[in-house]
Amino acid sequence: MDPLALGLLVAVSTIFILFSGVSVAVGLLIVSALFLLIFDGSRSLEMMPEIFFADLNSFTILSIPMFIIMGAAVASTRAGADLFEALERWLTRVPGGLVVSNLGACALFAAMSGSSPATCAAIGKMGIPEMQKRGYPDGVAAGSIAAGGTLGILIPPSVTMIVYGIATETSIGRLFLSGILPGVLLTVLFMAWSIYATWRSGNAAVLSPRSYSLKEKLEILPRVVPFVIVIIGVLYAMYGGIATTSETAAVGAILCLGMAIVIYRMWNPRSIWAVLRDSTRESVMILFIMAAAGVFSYMMSSLFITQSVAQWIADLAVNRWVLMGIINLFLLVAGFFLPPVAVILMTAPILMPILEAAQFDPYWFAVILTINMEIGLITPPVGLNLFVINSIAPKIPLKTILLGSLPYVGCMFLAILILCFVPELATWLPDAVMGPM
Repeated sequence: MDPLALGLLVAVSTIFILFSGVSVAVGLLIVSALFLLIFDGSRSLEMMPEIFFADLNSFTILSIPMFIIMGAAVASTRAGADLFEALERWLTRVPGGLVVSNLGACALFAAMSGSSPATCAAIGKMGIPEMQKRGYPDGVAAGSIAAGGTLGILIPPSVTMIVYGIATETSIGRLFLSGILPGVLLTVLFMAWSIYATWRSGNAAVLSPRSYSLKEKLEILPRVVPFVIVIIGVLYAMYGGIATTSETAAVGAILCLGMAIVIYRMWNPRSIWAVLRDSTRESVMILFIMAAAGVFSYMMSSLFITQSVAQWIADLAVNRWVLMGIINLFLLVAGFFLPPVAVILMTAPILMPILEAAQFDPYWFAVILTINMEIGLITPPVGLNLFVINSIAPKIPLKTILLGSLPYVGCMFLAILILCFVPELATWLPDAVMGPM
């Protein structure tokens, strides 16, 4: 059977099985076993267990559960609420300071947790009711938090970036640095739209400053500053050559867990157990998907599907930016239905040879891919962040949350365009800190 036709059959079968309701990892294993058995014989199945475990046999992978524990420890405390309060007090004189504070808190909390749903829940629980009370439009209140939460997979430390680095064999340190300036760019674009939408609503009261004394501004900082110092320390240890990514993640996890216990008095063993239990559950889910995706990639390569698709696209001889547009459209649609980790692991083997042939920087592309995945987090039919917001603010209709989020999707598209014209936003900082590749 022609490899391209076989590839189409694999794609259709994968979509059908994933839509049947089975988990992503199990679905990938079923498709892989089925096609290997039919087209490569039963002996090829003997390789599946070896490949499954070989894909997890990496010291770098340890950074994933460690960063997840780090984020879970932060998310289990009032750190998000305190971060929001601190920024709101310091930015009160900025026009629309409350929504700006919320987005700033989302960006900082994303850097501490690396999780989009956790960021939405932690900041939104306090931020959305406060914005509603002050007269901000429901669409701005809900949409800004839903969009701000997506920064969790772009601003380092990002589990999505770690998975991309492992799948493409690129430097995780460089990937983290690549996401910083684009993360700042997206945050600024979100803030600009939020201020404009608030001003357009015609409610001048929400733009008026609320005064806080210097004492009120300073008293909240001791609760927030230690966590920010940990993030700075993690990045310094990683880029200062003090420790590897996995070692840094382990130290960061211990420090965040320790500060949650000391600063927020999380003495109850049940609370600590809940952090470890939830972290283990999420880590196992991601690692299971990674191992299953490794088997799926082996099947695609063994049946010459990956090589044939890459060669077919290369033979199209289209402009490299037209090719990038097609890839973006593909990633956007995939992000509508699948979690970011699954999209990365399933598409990386096919896309990397194409990107190399078209001379696109893999670190720049990591940022483009991640922003596409961010769009998937606030767009139907999955739109995980939309449902998180709906669960913490049930009085705001899901339709209002969706419509309020759409302008922020436009901001993400604008960010992708800016990065296409100014790729240095993603490549300059890694080159400046770690030297040119």
